Amino acid sequence: MKFAMKLFLLGASATTASAFLGPTTSSPLSSPTPQLHASLRDIVSGVGTGTSSTSAKPATMMSAKARGEGYGPPLGDISEAVGNTPMVKISNKLCPEGRTIYAKCEYFNPLSSVKDRLALAIIEAAEKDGSLKPGQTVIEATSGNTGIAVAMMCAQRGYPCVITMAEPFSVERRKLMRMLGAKVIVTPKAGKGTGMVEKAKELSEKTDGFSVISSRQNICNDLKSIGSDLDYYVTGYGTGGTFHGTGKYIKEKSPDTKIILAEPGAANLIGSGIKTDRNDDGSPAGSHPAFAAHPIQGWTPDFIPLVLEQGLGLQDEMVEIPDGAGVETSQALARNEGILTGISGGATMWAAIETAKKAPEGSVIVAMLPDTGERYLSTPLFASIDADMNEEELEIARSTPNFILEPSA
Repeated sequence: MKFAMKLFLLGASATTASAFLGPTTSSPLSSPTPQLHASLRDIVSGVGTGTSSTSAKPATMMSAKARGEGYGPPLGDISEAVGNTPMVKISNKLCPEGRTIYAKCEYFNPLSSVKDRLALAIIEAAEKDGSLKPGQTVIEATSGNTGIAVAMMCAQRGYPCVITMAEPFSVERRKLMRMLGAKVIVTPKAGKGTGMVEKAKELSEKTDGFSVISSRQNICNDLKSIGSDLDYYVTGYGTGGTFHGTGKYIKEKSPDTKIILAEPGAANLIGSGIKTDRNDDGSPAGSHPAFAAHPIQGWTPDFIPLVLEQGLGLQDEMVEIPDGAGVETSQALARNEGILTGISGGATMWAAIETAKKAPEGSVIVAMLPDTGERYLSTPLFASIDADMNEEELEIARSTPNFILEPSA
């Protein structure tokens, strides 16, 4: 039986399971199911039993709040704004006929990505169990979104923050973290993702800082019902927490729901069948032989993260994203749906659309869009977008007599 879902979110890791989870309940399908901490319990409420995948689906699964109703009472701090992001139906301009695709728009989080949830969970869990002490420096290796989220939480809670990030990732990400007060240490391109992780470990050992990396061994993810069956859940992977945590929860509650895991065709680490060599602490011992540079920032580092590896087998199907598909689909979402997401969001939606094409009629597919397109201004996503007026725009400008900005010679 598939379960009903009304809002879907993912991606919170904790230093220890006990920091985030209450008592467990047994499941006949797998290991015991953790019960969420009260602060996140609303996110998993409303899970129920759905009907078969061939049953008729309503055109709209949920009703939006009335415009002008407001968010609610004033918030105590910015961390209270994390979560409760919307699910948005994709029109038939992109969605194959007879199927329903929903985009889980995580850029509605305060710092515009799904990683806000992870950072909030890690910091609060570490404060609770005492592993993060007042004034201690928080250290994170990131492709951008997690570091931005961690910098947000450190700014709000008053912790010094040091971020390590490999050279190729977009410059706007560095600036955002520095705007939030973090120190950003850029590691050489040749070191890839492994290099920035090793640098963060070195700094953590030297300064006795709190390492976000070492806290990612247990996952806690959230979910709400959308009032109808979920037939397919589509995601990519970076650290693997979103895939592993959400995938385990879905399989325990809804074993008929199929999980589609996507990765770049140019860096098919999982598809290669080759495991990552590891150090004693679980960190990668080196770069994965199947890795090659790819444009989907935040996806698929040059190693298989331990959290991801522990979740492999939950997926029902692997999808390889061809070169250019993430950029093209992200641009199509912007121009056809008004949804501005990054390259990873475009890649996930491409996989969702391809899944929908071969799915039975009436199927419901959820695709998670991790972040905003504004985080990619200096990347291939915007390479074809000019800052200056093109000929068509100049023609419009010249169609009336005044205030015409002619291009310089």
